Amino acid sequence: MIFAAGFGTRMGALTAEQPKPLLPVAGRPLIDHAISLARDAGIGRIVANLHYRAEMLREHLAGSGVILSEETPEILETGGGLRAALPLLGPGPVFTMNSDAVWSGPNPLRLLAEAWEPARMDALLLCVEKDRALGHQGKGDFVIGEAGRATRGPGVVFSGVQILRTDALADIPQNAFSLNLLWDRMLTDGRLHALAYPGRWCDVGHPEGITLAETMLEASDV
Repeated sequence: MIFAAGFGTRMGALTAEQPKPLLPVAGRPLIDHAISLARDAGIGRIVANLHYRAEMLREHLAGSGVILSEETPEILETGGGLRAALPLLGPGPVFTMNSDAVWSGPNPLRLLAEAWEPARMDALLLCVEKDRALGHQGKGDFVIGEAGRATRGPGVVFSGVQILRTDALADIPQNAFSLNLLWDRMLTDGRLHALAYPGRWCDVGHPEGITLAETMLEASDV
């Protein structure tokens, strides 16, 4: 599941006429970077949710094989958007991925797949040490503890990529809600886990992130 429905307000004028997932980074729209990672990881079914400037994304993705989950009339946030897309995604755990980040290093989805242990995990979040997280401000989101269990607190930065079970989404009464509600339940049960990414990651949710991401990619090609 690629989250592509947001308004991209932090981008200012850059998203006044187009959705953030179509902003070019190193000559390719952001969403194409995400799709390439999913395909490289062998993921056969890719769903993207749409809301803001949906017609532009629909046109761009036509013929790509990406399945579209359009949110109307209201945007549903990450949790509501994922739940609405479940009929398209099918049963079982799913990967979710934000469309406003660029990576330098091993495929993040492959790393999650290799580390996923459903017997003891309900979600596995891919996180980044602050010195590897370009363009991100803040103290971090999680602390990785014993056996990879995650707790909230200043530490590593959540990258926007995870693999998680979706069963409990049916129990949340709101239509629009954040996946934080699901994580809170997993935290209580000790089944929220995190993995540290060994490469570099760039937040492209703001204008400065575009230059940072392009510089990072250029350095990785040297």
